[in-house]
Amino acid sequence: MANEHNKKRILIFSLTYHPFIGGAEIAIKEITDRISASEYEFDMITLRFDKNLPEVERIGNVTVHRIGMTTDSPNISDRRIPFTARLSKILFPFFSFLKARSLHKQNAYSAIWAMMANHAAFGALLFKYANPLVPYFLELQDGNTLRQVKARQPILFLLWPFYKRLYLKADFIKAISHFIEKLARNIGFLGPIAVIPNAVDFARFSLPVSKEMEVELKSKFGKKLGDIFLFTASRLVLSRGVEDIIRALALLPPHVKLLVAGSGEDREKLEKIAKVSGVANRVIFAGQVAHANLPAYYKISDIFVRPSLIEGFGSSFVEAFAAGIPVVATPVGGIPDFLFDPERNPNKPATGLFCEPRNPESIARAVARYMKEPALVAEVVQNAKALVERKYDWSTIAINVKTKIFDVIV
Repeated sequence: MANEHNKKRILIFSLTYHPFIGGAEIAIKEITDRISASEYEFDMITLRFDKNLPEVERIGNVTVHRIGMTTDSPNISDRRIPFTARLSKILFPFFSFLKARSLHKQNAYSAIWAMMANHAAFGALLFKYANPLVPYFLELQDGNTLRQVKARQPILFLLWPFYKRLYLKADFIKAISHFIEKLARNIGFLGPIAVIPNAVDFARFSLPVSKEMEVELKSKFGKKLGDIFLFTASRLVLSRGVEDIIRALALLPPHVKLLVAGSGEDREKLEKIAKVSGVANRVIFAGQVAHANLPAYYKISDIFVRPSLIEGFGSSFVEAFAAGIPVVATPVGGIPDFLFDPERNPNKPATGLFCEPRNPESIARAVARYMKEPALVAEVVQNAKALVERKYDWSTIAINVKTKIFDVIV
């Protein structure tokens, strides 16, 4: 067993962390919680945003150091985020570097870990230039293509040589899908890349929910005997394709309804689309649902649908696999790594059905097929559950990250 003297310490750069969570933040916590604190300890520099959050806090196996300007209970997921939050993001590379330099004097880090090629990685890059012997590990989770990244951030045309350095100066890259691995290679990274996906807490998502919880949620959302609930969980932005599911409802029988978990800046637009499509009474917006409560939402639903336009990996899909409900998805980003359609992938055990991006009719056909073919549902659910238990449980992923990355670079 390692002692305090030879324990390895890793410094994480991440723009956001708990309580502001998405797939990347969940991945950090799930992985670090499963790596023995007797071998590795983790510090993190992230933005504080909310003045009610402590500047330093221990969360699991990570000591979180929060920096930047704050306001009272800001909504940072909305496009209308406070000016202080926007400015904090812009300044994060510089202030995170200064904080990292101070922490490094105390802790002598064995490596640094940048979560995604954004402002956080620029802070890590500055640290790498100042400390060239400390290994720099970059994790990539964004499913946008380079063209989409440049369109979303026009300033990258000016900063492109510096942006490329986020990749080229890395000693090691972790990509959560083969799609993202190709993006890194296209930028010119020639070093080692490990493709290690995100995952699911299989035990938690596969367990049945209590009868009381099931009855409570069905009553809350008005699910009656014979109703078919489609379910989707995502940030409510149009790139997730929720609008296409809504339009597909108009092509399906009246007892098919859509339960939507999540919040976001495009909710009003989605509500308007539901009204125009004549299905407003069949679309249920549940609002933001804590990740810990999601298993129950999967369990009261019948089919998980998310026709994404971009997707680095898609943790919600493997959560649905573990929960035991069939999935409809688009063949974009990292999704084809684990979702195998019986027509598209005839040589692999079927784990779901593909639909076409931006095609409500295609979504409706996939849903209708599940409704008409119970044997297909049973086959898909069995195969998908076996796949996620074998390959996409966080315990397996944490071991892979430790042995294939940390133990290699440190």
